[in-house]
Amino acid sequence: MSALTGLVRANRFTPDIVPWFEGKLFFEGERRRPYLEQFAMLLLLSTIIATAGVIGDSTATVIGAMIVAPLMTPIMAVAAALVTGQVARASRSLLLVGIGVVAVVLLSWAMGLIYPGFLSFQTNSQILGRTSPRVIDLVAALASGAAGAFCMSRKDVSDSLPGVAIAISLVPPLCVVGLSLAHGQTADASGAFLLFAANTLAILLAGGGLLVLLGLSAARTDDLRGHARRNAFVAIGFAIVAVTVPLAATGARITASAQDEARATTVADAWASAAGYRVRGVLVEDDSVDVTVTGPGVEPPVLSLAAALDAALGRAVSLRLETIPSTIDEVVP
Repeated sequence: MSALTGLVRANRFTPDIVPWFEGKLFFEGERRRPYLEQFAMLLLLSTIIATAGVIGDSTATVIGAMIVAPLMTPIMAVAAALVTGQVARASRSLLLVGIGVVAVVLLSWAMGLIYPGFLSFQTNSQILGRTSPRVIDLVAALASGAAGAFCMSRKDVSDSLPGVAIAISLVPPLCVVGLSLAHGQTADASGAFLLFAANTLAILLAGGGLLVLLGLSAARTDDLRGHARRNAFVAIGFAIVAVTVPLAATGARITASAQDEARATTVADAWASAAGYRVRGVLVEDDSVDVTVTGPGVEPPVLSLAAALDAALGRAVSLRLETIPSTIDEVVP
């Protein structure tokens, strides 16, 4: 704790640093138009890159989009403006974030409509990783938001910002929202937007909290009036709690599903090996179990597998069995 206190004291804002810091986040006067043009171009390119990466299931491509994406700057600007009680600046930055969100979703939706190939929402890892967010994702986002605020506040560690951009995903979840809506997958769209919302709130809360800790509001010479800052952070805190509930529910569902699949796989392995068969895959979705096996000879009794699965999972399930004929050499190495 003493080391953390010393670190905070050593990196506290001073009045001479504040103009430099605000110049990184707020673009006003003659700087506004060039910034908005740059923001629009980077947002367009990052959306195309991320959407293509999601469609192609390419982790490297999606990471590239995270680095290019410009959304973190206006979100951090909202946090800094709230910390210093500048409601007008916070509102303008929040409006820019909202416009950016709508633009990303619409562009990825359009790309999803014109994409001629098949997009699997059951096997694509870039989609699956963003449609079922958990509480641990919020924890990572909170740490990333604090890291982003710290990097932006210091000239000597700004090179770490690309790593923060990779750690906290903003544009890729929105691209998944657009692609999901284009293919009628509303549940996946909701899950991906929940991830984006959790990440955004985490930046505002953790980033803003760290800026307060580093003394940004105290370093500004302007007087802070009213309760706008306090009310804003109270609202953000309540929003964090609100999104934690569905995140926890999703995490519990994923854990239960993984446990069910492990039990079902154990049962299927024992059932198949008794007849010289091998299990190729097991998928459990609610009360449905899909089992794929391969092997030679006579298929073992299906009813015995169904009964064993019911007993192992503690409920009646619907079994779908796919058998792929093969030779002995293909089953036993």
